[in-house]
Amino acid sequence: MKSNLLCLLLLFLIIAGISKPVFAQEELWKEQSAWEGVPEYYQKWNFPDFHFPSALPAWKNDRVQVAATLQRLLGDIPARPKNLNVKTVFRKQMNGYILEKFLIDNEVDGLIPGYLAIPTNVKGKVPVVLGMHGHGSSKDNVFGSNSGTAQDVMALLISKGYAVMAIDSYFNGERRGTGPAGEPETQSKGADQETSTFKINLWFGRSLWGMQIRDEQIALDYLNTRPEIDSEKIGVEGMSMGSTRAWWLAALDERVKVVVGIACFTRYKELIEQRQLKAHGIYYFVPGMLQHFDTEAVMGLIAPRPFLALTGDSDAGSPLSGMKTLEKKLDAVYSLYKEKDKFKSIIYPNTGHVFTDDMKIEMLDWFEKYLK
Repeated sequence: MKSNLLCLLLLFLIIAGISKPVFAQEELWKEQSAWEGVPEYYQKWNFPDFHFPSALPAWKNDRVQVAATLQRLLGDIPARPKNLNVKTVFRKQMNGYILEKFLIDNEVDGLIPGYLAIPTNVKGKVPVVLGMHGHGSSKDNVFGSNSGTAQDVMALLISKGYAVMAIDSYFNGERRGTGPAGEPETQSKGADQETSTFKINLWFGRSLWGMQIRDEQIALDYLNTRPEIDSEKIGVEGMSMGSTRAWWLAALDERVKVVVGIACFTRYKELIEQRQLKAHGIYYFVPGMLQHFDTEAVMGLIAPRPFLALTGDSDAGSPLSGMKTLEKKLDAVYSLYKEKDKFKSIIYPNTGHVFTDDMKIEMLDWFEKYLK
């Protein structure tokens, strides 16, 4: 199967004029000794080390508390709209699929622009993948509208019979210039808007990250209204910021059945050890998180649903030592369900913060195995 998928992928890449990213060895980040160069005061802080129980009933009890704590840490997130106000901007017949552009009123701070592509060669309801773009990217990258983007997955997924949806997250794509200050915040590639949106949400007792996840849940709400979509077969995939949104969304919303995260398989303690807090934008930080647990607790909520992590060993945003710790901890929680095969982490040698052709093959194979 993988050889056929590889041929299909290469054909699409040739047609689109996309080449596999090439990184010189000297450009790849390498992990240093733990805590090297970190001021001593920070080394003495208490960092949580979450341990999963040894029995499934105990974890089922604990996971309720973990989920409740996460929701509380995200802040006073407004309830999602009960009746979605959706405007269809256009509906086009394309080669093998119907493409729609829509706007959803999130009823707090603006409209959510998005695309939905539905294959026309599949009978009945179809499985769907919610594609999540990276920081500084957009829904257009997921849909291949910007040439040369490695995040383009729409054509590949459509060819295999999946519907695909993507929205612009806050301060990205068409939402640039819609923050608290409006048009002036389109400068600095959205950094001004990212910061101001983070600030204003803090004033209202909530996190920007929680609002980003809320928008993704609104996207799921919209998918559930579409008669073409099999709402029992919703997968998510994402690169970078999109990867983190993918596993957070799956952790907090069980409508997500399958997860693929590319890059950002990150444990926070090791990020601090490696002096790489700069590798993630301010949107990413949830107040109070490390007073309770590290990211294994979030990812553990996904179990026993299938979760695939694809990460380079030289990605500054995902230190290797943290990934190794996450692998052990997630193996443990999936083993509680006797579903160890449903968690898989592939760490690619001499690879940075990228979404390679090989990773796309693994993504497709994972969805073929677990979403169909």
